[in-house]
Amino acid sequence: MNNPQAVDVLIVGAGPSGAALAIDLVRRGLDVRIVDRSPHAFDGSRAKGVQPRSLEVLEDLGALDAVLAGGSVYPRLGLHAGPFAVPWKMFPHKEATPDVPYPNTWLIPQFRTDRALHARLAGLGRGIEFGRELTGLTQDADTVVAEVAGPDGTEEIAARYAVGADGGSSTVRKRLGIGFAGSTDDSDRVLIVDATVTGLARNRWHMWPGRGGRLVAACPLPGSDVFQWMIRLTPDEEPPSERDDILRRIHDHTHDRRIQLHAIHWKSVFRPNIRLAESYRRGRVLLAGDAAHVHTPAGAQGLNTGMQDGYNLGWKLGQVLAGADAALLDTYEAERQPIAAGVLGLSTEKWGGIARLDPSSMKRGKDEQQLALTYYGGPLAPADGERTGTLRVGDRAPDAELLGTDGTRTRLFDVFRGPHFTAVAYGPGAARDLERLAWPTAGARLKRIAVGAAPGDGLALSDPGHTLRGAYGLTGDTLLLIRPDGYVGHIATRDLLTTTQTAARAMTPRPGSRTVSRQGRTSPGSGATA
Repeated sequence: MNNPQAVDVLIVGAGPSGAALAIDLVRRGLDVRIVDRSPHAFDGSRAKGVQPRSLEVLEDLGALDAVLAGGSVYPRLGLHAGPFAVPWKMFPHKEATPDVPYPNTWLIPQFRTDRALHARLAGLGRGIEFGRELTGLTQDADTVVAEVAGPDGTEEIAARYAVGADGGSSTVRKRLGIGFAGSTDDSDRVLIVDATVTGLARNRWHMWPGRGGRLVAACPLPGSDVFQWMIRLTPDEEPPSERDDILRRIHDHTHDRRIQLHAIHWKSVFRPNIRLAESYRRGRVLLAGDAAHVHTPAGAQGLNTGMQDGYNLGWKLGQVLAGADAALLDTYEAERQPIAAGVLGLSTEKWGGIARLDPSSMKRGKDEQQLALTYYGGPLAPADGERTGTLRVGDRAPDAELLGTDGTRTRLFDVFRGPHFTAVAYGPGAARDLERLAWPTAGARLKRIAVGAAPGDGLALSDPGHTLRGAYGLTGDTLLLIRPDGYVGHIATRDLLTTTQTAARAMTPRPGSRTVSRQGRTSPGSGATA
């Protein structure tokens, strides 16, 4: 199966996880194909909450503007009890700060998020191959071969790696024989309906709780006259399918006959699966998103966790294809599987609380926002590493507002944006060591910045507002290595050069490697420094 025409990566599934991964790989100059068995892009609202950390990911991937344009902040809840409606603040509204530029969860129907990612991918010159279903999958030590059936027949696609991002019923996962541990409660079902509605105020996310966990809820979707309805069905109830039957079900529960449905755009019956893949990798094939973990809808975690799977995996695949040790791919599961397990627990607890009519289950805070998720203690972030006053290796790298030598304001996230690593030298001693830091010519390049020191061979910035010093907890000379996915890869406050060089070796290609994709294109992310 050693096919010289193999693409670098085949992605199966074009939802948020697969699309985010594809964007990250393509901007690294890799040859990628992404196939999806659906005839067209997803049309429903389904996962409608994008968390602050995911907004940062979308900014880096170049899809944030479209997502912001297609959504809004969440409205307050309106809890209905008989003729009364009690306003309830589900999401505490926060103002942006220098270290957290997007502090609020964003309400946007999934189809708009999908299309924003697809448009960004198209802008990079890659289209999604819809209507193409995986029917076979084999691999050897060098290559994966996928059999894909489409309107024009069956094709064999050879790839150096393949990623299954094809949902909870993943064909890739099943072909690999990877277990999907957990449970599915077939008696706990929710009818989800996107419908054009009149007779209901759009300034609230309406909820009509009932005994025994019965619930009807209606969330206004931004920029439209459509609501997403969630109707929790009784164990033996046949889901209504016609508009009049759905409306009758809503009227019977809410006792509000002013509500009228005028058109149904999408509907689905949801069963809360709670499952986690036993492994995220089998040889040259990996899993991401719902193919690796499925959650209840509570807390808006599934789409966000899946998209960040792709963001974690992208740079690692790029580095391995450029010549880094393939063991770097093992860190993907080691970092992301514990995150998914924690999210499963969080969303399951919230879902159970809604059934008990527990008000706290409707609150959303820092746990849901995913800003505090960390890889600390993992294979790339040892617990015995150095730390600053606020950060450990493996933590999210905060934003900061800095000044260039010409007085231009520069966000640290602007420096991070792109497929590169970033080294931040704070103080003159760190700046001198940063100039001496060797970096491979293959794989992701290194962008060097010095803060509060004379310029070397990188970008010189100052921190007059102490936003970097405060967010990063810096007190003296410190050299920070930031991974391409925006997490702290190394902290050095002593022996700066040697320890940083050692940490980099685990994440970079071996000496002598070249970054060339199977298309023969040198990666735009390659090169030693910038």
